[in-house]
Amino acid sequence: MLETVKYLIGSAGPSGYGSKSTAEQVTDNSVDLHSSTAIITGATSGIGAETARVLAKRGARLVIPARNLKVAEESKARIASEFPAAQILVMPLDLSSLKSVRSFVSDFEALNLPLNLLINNAGKFSYDHGISEDGIEMTFATNYLGHFLLTKLLLKKMIATAKTTGIQGRIVNVSSGIHTWFSGDLIRSLGQITRDKSCHYDATRAYAISKLANVLHTKELARRLQQMEANVTVNCVHPGVVRTGLTRDREGFITDFVFFLTSKFLKTIPQAAATTCYVATHPELRNVSGKYFADCNEASNSKIGCNPKEGVRLWSFSEIMVSTDWKSVFGVFT
Repeated sequence: MLETVKYLIGSAGPSGYGSKSTAEQVTDNSVDLHSSTAIITGATSGIGAETARVLAKRGARLVIPARNLKVAEESKARIASEFPAAQILVMPLDLSSLKSVRSFVSDFEALNLPLNLLINNAGKFSYDHGISEDGIEMTFATNYLGHFLLTKLLLKKMIATAKTTGIQGRIVNVSSGIHTWFSGDLIRSLGQITRDKSCHYDATRAYAISKLANVLHTKELARRLQQMEANVTVNCVHPGVVRTGLTRDREGFITDFVFFLTSKFLKTIPQAAATTCYVATHPELRNVSGKYFADCNEASNSKIGCNPKEGVRLWSFSEIMVSTDWKSVFGVFT
């Protein structure tokens, strides 16, 4: 009850910020970003767009990957109209396609730019059952596996940039509190939802699985970066409950009514982007890695999300998934 009251009134936590803090507020004391380059997935709308806008305001060069380049160019124009000096690049990327991820990384590396910040923000909530071109359930393919491969392929560039510049690289994985709704065998459940026909598809379960995978990825990547003595950190965040484009497929009376009932618990988009921007930029988080944040403060996550064995298992599974057809690997891990 006390935590709910603190959330509703926006009471500040140990960081000095709380649920009502905005992305601009939490970056007021951030390091100078004029020499930083940031890749932000899902930056064409909602939380990602606000994250991009605020980082541009603080001087960062932005790379905006997107499936819809027209929408991305419109997002770029909006930011540029507010901050004319902003450097913004738009590049094609479909996170549900492993081929597209590899193509994006190849094109980015050809630009010979540094990479200081990688914000894996893009998210998909598939109400209907779908399979990616690689044979993976669409929500998992977009929210987790595409980001896993993107991070894997960009890691060398981030480590080199940090070593050359002396500026610590930061990776931010946007997860969700919904990851705590799932309990069980993640990989076995992924196999089930991938094979299930649409009439048996549980969209919320699929989303929870993908967001739990984001948490496990964060924990395991942090461990590996520490072993490598790389000057790069990785953390994950729960942005809070906010009405964004994830609900666009279910606009209508019922959706509107539910959001009206829960309106006191909803964040504005500037508030929802705050935790991402805080974790990506705040100087107090130097050398902080492998943590889970909510309302701009470190928070606890699920029991499974804290299990290092599950993180190693998912990592091994993911390595095979991005290099082979999924049908050949489920039996090995289940």
